[in-house]
Amino acid sequence: MRRLRILTWHTHGSYLYYLSQASHEFYVLSKPGRPPGYGGRCGSIAWGDNLHDLPADQARHHAFDCIVFQDDPQWEKDQYELLTPAQRALPRIYLEHDPPREHPTDTRHPVDDPNVLLVHVTPFNALMWDSGRTPTRVIEHGVVIPPQVRYQGELERGLVITNHLARRGRRLGADLFVQARAQVPLDLVGMGADELGGLGEIAHANLPSFAARYRFLFSPIRYTSMGLAVIEAMMAGVPVVALATTEMATVIENGVSGYADTDPAALVGHMRDLLESPQLARQLGEGARKRALERFHIQRFCDDWNAALRYVTGAGAG
Repeated sequence: MRRLRILTWHTHGSYLYYLSQASHEFYVLSKPGRPPGYGGRCGSIAWGDNLHDLPADQARHHAFDCIVFQDDPQWEKDQYELLTPAQRALPRIYLEHDPPREHPTDTRHPVDDPNVLLVHVTPFNALMWDSGRTPTRVIEHGVVIPPQVRYQGELERGLVITNHLARRGRRLGADLFVQARAQVPLDLVGMGADELGGLGEIAHANLPSFAARYRFLFSPIRYTSMGLAVIEAMMAGVPVVALATTEMATVIENGVSGYADTDPAALVGHMRDLLESPQLARQLGEGARKRALERFHIQRFCDDWNAALRYVTGAGAG
């Protein structure tokens, strides 16, 4: 398809990196001081040349083919304050990253427009949201890691990768992490990890090789979307121990790619098994890598996004 000019926001840095693997030009809004949501082309991620920093107050002077919203304030406020009426009439996509927070089953999505495409990142999220009359589709995650990164598992410890776990509390499983860490050796990385005695933040490019040294990855998350860090670790061949909630229940197969259960005590038992048996961990890690390659390949992700962009813009072959 022809190359599109797409306006969007820096809502989730790692997702934006993978989205920009699609062959289009992405213009990302920034504000002075680069506050959350308006970071533009910032941080340590190795952005491609097709990702462009665009000061928010200049957006109305640029031509775009499509707008991809990623958060409620962008939809409810920014499009009216930063864009012209003609720009607001462009093909629009709302990328919903999370399941509903207010009520898990009865929350109506804030976008109620048959002329907008609502994209959910997991089938679970699409199931839980009441999307009303807005057309929807699911585009599951796609990731790519350095080809030389492979599972080592020499550290007899588990790894948890979650940003701001302490402040995000029970929903992200802060209490379960603390309980499990009292029984098995676990390290925490991510933004704000020091608040729970963690190791700090690891640069996105270095995270897969960092995770590959650990015996397993533990995801204590009760209720959120499918984490990209989990998929990246799987792609490297790291076995995963996780709560069998949200989309994770369909990703981790017990005894094949790791262990998923709703009983935290059972998960701790599985962690101990992996710590005691490097051979078992490597076997499950191979299963995790196979699953990730089958389901979360970056080319499938880009193809799905191209299909969505063609749907809203009518853009055919260039």
